[in-house]
Amino acid sequence: MWHIRVSELAGDGWIGHWSPGIGDPTIMGWLTVVLYALAAWQCYRLATTHSEMQGRREVAIWWTLALGLLALGVNKQLDLQTALTEIGRIVAVQNGWYEGRHDVQLEFIYGVVGVASLTAVAMVYLARKSHPATILALVGSAFLVTFVVMRAASFHHFDLFIKSEYLGLRMNWILEMGGICIIIAGARLRLRAEHPTSA
Repeated sequence: MWHIRVSELAGDGWIGHWSPGIGDPTIMGWLTVVLYALAAWQCYRLATTHSEMQGRREVAIWWTLALGLLALGVNKQLDLQTALTEIGRIVAVQNGWYEGRHDVQLEFIYGVVGVASLTAVAMVYLARKSHPATILALVGSAFLVTFVVMRAASFHHFDLFIKSEYLGLRMNWILEMGGICIIIAGARLRLRAEHPTSA
């Protein structure tokens, strides 16, 4: 049975070598956080203020987007996935299967891909007959899901891809910030379609 000794969890940080702090203090990092907050706010407005003008399925989509964007925005700076990685490393070392950690990592990645796929299928189902602006927002969320899966995978070729540049822009910026901007655009268009004075 797995066990974790608190003394070993502490390390030189709160959990192993991880402590809460600013994970990406760069201008692009903070800009991404601002975009996450703006996108979450726009989706929240659609899920609440204007919910009486939408079907239940569409409201569920905007609530899901609002909560997901909020969580990703918080994680952008707290870097919580690193804390999870540290917990996994400590458990692996203490229970003697650190050498076989790659198999566990693969299973975790498969789990992430599975959850992402099921979420995508559910969102597509909910989006049936939805406004085109809502479909646009889901396209943006697909960019974000792709980025999250690649980050979770942490395979060498994935890391090289998201760190590569296109026209002077890093692919992780294009996927993450591009996806957020598409969601914002979809939310703004949906707000304008429902109530022109609110967008």
